[in-house]
Parts: sequence; C-alpha cells; structure tokens
Amino acid sequence: MRKYARAIPQGARDLLFEECDDKKKIETALSALYKERGYRKVITPAIEYLDVFDADAGLESDIMYKLTDDYGRTTVLRPDNTMPIARLVASRLSSADFPVRLYYDQNVFIRNKAYAGRTDEVTQSGIELIGDSSAEADIEALTMAVEALRRTQLSSFSLEIGHAGFFKAILDDMDIDQRQKAEICSLTESKNFAALSDVLDDIGSTAQTRALRLLPRLFGGVEVLDAAKELYSSPASDSALEYLRDIYTRLTAGGCKDVMLDLGLVNRTNYYTGIIFRGYARGSGVSVLSGGRYDNLISHFGLDAPAVGFAVDVNALYDVMHDAINAERPLRIALTKGRLEKSSVKLFQKMGLDTSQLENKGRRLILPVDGYEAVLSKAPDVITYVEHGVCDIGIVGKDTIVEHGSSFYEVMDLNIGKCRFALACPADVDFFSGHSRKRVASKYPRVAKEYFSSRGMDVDVIKIEGSVELAPLLGLADGIVDIVETGSTLKENGLEIKEEIMPISARVIVNMASMKLRKREIEAFLADLELASKV
Repeated sequence: MRKYARAIPQGARDLLFEECDDKKKIETALSALYKERGYRKVITPAIEYLDVFDADAGLESDIMYKLTDDYGRTTVLRPDNTMPIARLVASRLSSADFPVRLYYDQNVFIRNKAYAGRTDEVTQSGIELIGDSSAEADIEALTMAVEALRRTQLSSFSLEIGHAGFFKAILDDMDIDQRQKAEICSLTESKNFAALSDVLDDIGSTAQTRALRLLPRLFGGVEVLDAAKELYSSPASDSALEYLRDIYTRLTAGGCKDVMLDLGLVNRTNYYTGIIFRGYARGSGVSVLSGGRYDNLISHFGLDAPAVGFAVDVNALYDVMHDAINAERPLRIALTKGRLEKSSVKLFQKMGLDTSQLENKGRRLILPVDGYEAVLSKAPDVITYVEHGVCDIGIVGKDTIVEHGSSFYEVMDLNIGKCRFALACPADVDFFSGHSRKRVASKYPRVAKEYFSSRGMDVDVIKIEGSVELAPLLGLADGIVDIVETGSTLKENGLEIKEEIMPISARVIVNMASMKLRKREIEAFLADLELASKV
C-alpha cells in the first residue's frame, strides 16, 4: 500500500455525518440572513493567479498554496475571498447599477505553522457591499455582522470596532520611515506593549509617541473616544473619532449591545481605509468574524469603487458549537515550569494570593490559586495553550515568544528571568571574517535565521535539542546562538560571546478572544500583577 493512501495532509480535516449537518446549519443560517437583506451569491474559482493577491493586504506569498498552469504562470489556491470578488466586480460588473450587494460561502486555503492544531482549509461566509461609501453602508455591514453572530446561536459574543483613520493620522504626523511605521503598526495591533515601548524610545518623546504608548489599551465603551482625543488631536484624528462616535451611538441606539470600541485595532492598515471590526465568541480562542471598509482595493483591478464587508469563520463557529473550549471556568493562567515558575509564584504572593497549592502541587497539573486556575507546562506549551484559548493568560520567556509565538497579545514585561540571546564562538574564531559559508547550531533556529538575515548573511542553521556548546567543540558548527545568563558555561567550554542579539525577560501574554470577552477580569489581574512586579 502507498505510504499516504490512508492519511490526509497536515492542516486538512474530514467531517462525517452530524458534523456535516452542524456545519451546514451555520452556512444555511448565514445565507438566509444575506438573502433577506438583498445580497446575491457569487462563487469565484478555487484557483486564482498569484497577481490577484496584494502583499499590502497582509497576505504574504509564503502562506499560500502555489501551483503553476500549463504556461508556467504561478497560481494559488484562494487564500482570501475579498480580493477575488474585487476582481470579479471590476471585470464582470463594472457597468452594474451600484451599490452591488454580494455574498459568498466558500473555502480559503492558508498555510498555518506546523502542528498548530489549525486547519489550512477554512470555510468563510461573508458579504461585500460595493459602491457605497456612506455611514449607512457601514451601519448595514455592522448590524449584519451582529445579526450573523446572533443567528448562529452563540452563548456570548462581542463585536469590536476601530477606525484605520485614527491610527493613520498619528503615523502620518510622525517623521519616520515606512519600515518604522510598519513595525509600529504590527506591535500595536498585537498589543505588544513591551516591544512597542522599545521602538518608541528610539524615536523619542513626542505627542505622537506618547499617544501610541497608550493606544493599545484603549478598548471599551464610548469613554475611550474621549480618552483618545485627550491623548492626540488633529483634524484627521478628530474626524475619525467623531465618525466612530456616530457609528457606535447609532448601533447601540438600534439595539446592538454586544459591541465595543478598540482604537488599537489597526490590522492591515494598507488594506482597510475606514472602520475595522472583529467578532469574538465565548468558547473560541480566535476571532470568528473580521471585516472593515476598503475603499482603495477595487481600484487595483481598474474600477474605482468604495466597499465594506466581512467574513465569518465557519470552522471557528463550528468548534464553538461543539464546546471545543470550556468557557465556564475561572480565569486560567499558564506558567512556565522551572526557574520562571518560582519567580511567578513569588509575584503571586506579592499580589496577596494564596500559593500553597502551587508550592505543594504533587502530580496535579491544574491548581487553584485564590479564584484563579494555574496550569504548569513547558514554555512552548504555554504559547499553545494561550493561542488556543484554553488558558487566558500566560507567563513565558521572550525567547519562546520570538521562536514559537504568533496569535496572542503580549501585554507586559515582568522584568524577571533576565538573560540574553547571543552569538558565541570559540575564542580564536573570527566569525564574521573570511569567505567560507558559516554553520551555526541553535535551539532557536528561527531567531538565528532572522538575526543573520538582518545582517545580510546566509548561514546554515543546525537545530540542536541538547547542549549547543558541544556543536563547535565537535566541529559541527562554527558558532552557536543561544541564551546566555552569566556566560560561565561558555567560558568553561572555550567559547566567548561575539555579539549580543537581544535581551530576554519574562513576558505576559493574553489570548485575543479572552482579552475582549473577559476584559474586566483580565485587566484587574494584570493591574495587580504589574504592581507586584514593581515591588
């Protein structure tokens, strides 16, 4: 028998019987809503030319499944639904009477990181309202988004709304280059307060940097708009805030109570031009709905037409229906075993928490801590548990985050467990000289590769699981990239630091959905933790 005849590829998934029925119920409920509101269905090809998908929209080519046609042209399995529909409108509906209301129910294909427990083939159901730039069009899309989540019978959900214009106004007033703007955008959207602070320190203290430092914390009710205006005011930023105020007021007055504002919601700012929104469901660790206004996208295909729309992640909703995550539980914190575990327990004690169960845990893996639950695990698993939402908060080293992390908010530097990444070699080796290709051993191949790439060096990185100091002693590598605390182990093995790469300390990470749905609980815990870390 052929080796893979009875297997399916990583990231793929079979559904049987009742599973198919449940997934169909979601799709049918959403399609019924769209039809009621006058939307008409379209289907685009599963295979499109790579040229359809713009990197400015946040779709890097390395996440796409690529193929070639008979003429050697690069094609991809559809990684997004909006851009093919933009192509369709520009090429097939350019002479239609606008606005045009379209909906779809079809799959997208995106490569997730290996063994992440995510499916690469995701069913999306969504709408595109094209040819209408009015506030009424935005209200229509937002109210439909809320109704879409209601009709899928979620026990609890939240829709968060931001505006690309406010963040853009701040960046436009800064004297920085495009690379710096892109970095600030990424760190703000990911709620990476610690790294954002480092970048802003390098730029200096200005009205813009002071506003950006607090921007990621501005989510909640209408009060965040007043706070934002106090932080930063300009004609462009004030206009965006007033627009958001009008939209929020009209939504809540119309009965949409499950909405909140998030001025740190800045994802894909080259793509979105106005409102941005995401939906979160109790019981899911990821967003189940995303959308916004994209007035410039269709012009890339030769038709100048404003548009707004959203996509529902049917797979994520299906998982919620099947209780993939226990939502009715105390706030759960994942702690890294070992050295960070002891430091975390000390912080909890400073917070006034009873840590007796943690200190006498025996073989138990989930432990009560004064109304919270603590989970002890290896560092990479802390990342996994928080990403998937089975833990709300995690305490983990920056080394693990840069090597393994992706989908969560990094909210605090605890300034414990301090060490650093460094390049080390035998004392008599000049690593940066000569023309021979260098080999480096590391437990952190991603960190090593990115470091040498930033220096314009092409090196061979060899992953080592044990003592990396052994690799250059045996002649396997010219040097190592590893964590260094005191440097004594390096010296004992005839190695010395050639260059420090980055400082490392323990960070606090938060699941994205938990941050929205358990806001008060998490903010209270983080406030106490931050105070304890400064004592």
